[in-house]
Amino acid sequence: MNESDPRDPLLIALLFNECINTGDLYGLCALMTPDHVFIDARGGASRGATVLWAAWRDFFRKYPDYRNHFSMLRSTGATVSIIGCSTCSCEDLDGPALWSARIEAGRVAEWRVWLDTRGNRELLGFR
Repeated sequence: MNESDPRDPLLIALLFNECINTGDLYGLCALMTPDHVFIDARGGASRGATVLWAAWRDFFRKYPDYRNHFSMLRSTGATVSIIGCSTCSCEDLDGPALWSARIEAGRVAEWRVWLDTRGNRELLGFR
C-alpha cells in the first residue's frame, strides 16, 4: 500500500477497470494521476490526463461493448499485474490479455496492456 493513501493497489486497479467496463469517463479520469501514462499492447504510449480524457472518450464511443474480465491479480508493492481477457465486437480487441497498473498516492500512474505471451506472463511475475 502507498503510505499517502490507505487503499490497496489491487482495489485501485479494480476500480479503474470498473470505470473502463462501464464507460465512466469521469470516474476513470479521477483515478488517473495528472501525468498518467497509457501503454497499448504494441508499446505505443499516450501521456497526460488531458490527452487520455479525449482518447478514452473516443474509445468509449467507438467500442461501447468493450469489457475487461480479470481472472488473476497480484500486487508487488504499488504494481498490480493482471491476467484475463477482453470482450468486444471488434475482433482486434477481443481475446486474452495481460495488464499492469502502477499506483501512486491512490491513483493510477500507468496502465499498460500486454499481449498474453509466456514471456510477458513471466515479466509480470506469473509462472
